[in-house]
Amino acid sequence: MKIILIGNYPGDRQESMFRYLNALKDNLIRNEVQVGIIQPGSFFVPPNKITTSGLLKWLGYIDKYVVFPIVLKMRVMKELRKEKEDVFFHICDHSNSMYLKVLPKNLSGITCHDVLAIQGALGFDEAYCKATRTGKILQAWILSNLKKARKLATVSHNTMKHLTELCEVENGTNSNWKVIHNSFNSKFWPMDESESRKLLKTLNFPKGQFILHVGSGLPRKNRSLLLKMVKELGNRWKGYICFAGDPLDEDFTKNVKNYGILDRVKSVPRPDHPTLVALYSSCEAFIFPSFSEGFGWPLIEAQACGAPVIASSISTLQEVGGEAAIYANPYKPEDFAKGFIRLNKKEKKKELITLGFENCKRFDSQKLTKDFIKLYQS
Repeated sequence: MKIILIGNYPGDRQESMFRYLNALKDNLIRNEVQVGIIQPGSFFVPPNKITTSGLLKWLGYIDKYVVFPIVLKMRVMKELRKEKEDVFFHICDHSNSMYLKVLPKNLSGITCHDVLAIQGALGFDEAYCKATRTGKILQAWILSNLKKARKLATVSHNTMKHLTELCEVENGTNSNWKVIHNSFNSKFWPMDESESRKLLKTLNFPKGQFILHVGSGLPRKNRSLLLKMVKELGNRWKGYICFAGDPLDEDFTKNVKNYGILDRVKSVPRPDHPTLVALYSSCEAFIFPSFSEGFGWPLIEAQACGAPVIASSISTLQEVGGEAAIYANPYKPEDFAKGFIRLNKKEKKKELITLGFENCKRFDSQKLTKDFIKLYQS
């Protein structure tokens, strides 16, 4: 068997999708599957340019939606002419579902990570993904092609539920649509305290307890809840808040000032992997209050590093976190504060950490890769 993985356009800087592709590639190779990779190239956009706005965004569309389908079709014909092994083609990101049109129907599939942008384009407020006029057209195009996928994997049962609802089919109608959870895309472990402190010291990280959030500044990530949570805690806790991921924007920084806790907020923009592991391993608790998620990698990353987790009570995060997290209403910072106070009991904290290590076993890459291979053997 050989699987050609179809990746994302470099200019879009979708780091999570690049990590997914590389993790899938490595796991397939470990299972003795031949792997090829093809992704859109920069023809109209200069190399290393970001294509998320302005003229470069439109030039990127030409690269992705006009030039690349031609290149992809030529690659498909080349692979099929070899006829030395079974060849399959897998699109790693549902936002590229339009490439299914140039792939052989019975030899291709796609991973759907979430339907949040599609829901947002259709007016679902709970998705927290507003769409522009152009975005609505793009998401309708994406959905119309997803409906036609012969083989499809979603990364959570919740995503499968919403996708089948959007496609107006019942769960299980298509036997080749499977739930295959994400596996870890890198190694995470409880870093030794002296090593983590040494790494954090290079960032001028303050000493003392801190709570951690990892992710972007998108509205659905609900970063401001951590500020409200600390206000609720008042004098019961005087530690720091660390935001790792996207830098804090001007509006958010103004919000921090309004809360009067600017000296208690630390931003670690786009940390490298060892630094991220150090943050997970050292935090008093990992706080993940998202309004919507397709999967929620940071939750299991934190658990793998021995961090107790307090997460939003949305169904996706409960599916991923299992019994190894405290869940709270993402609209009620007081509930997150109460959950944090529960961690003052050492028995509860120890129990959560132990359950977290156990929960991480569900996302073993070997098991999930075999499920992925079965998708193409069926």
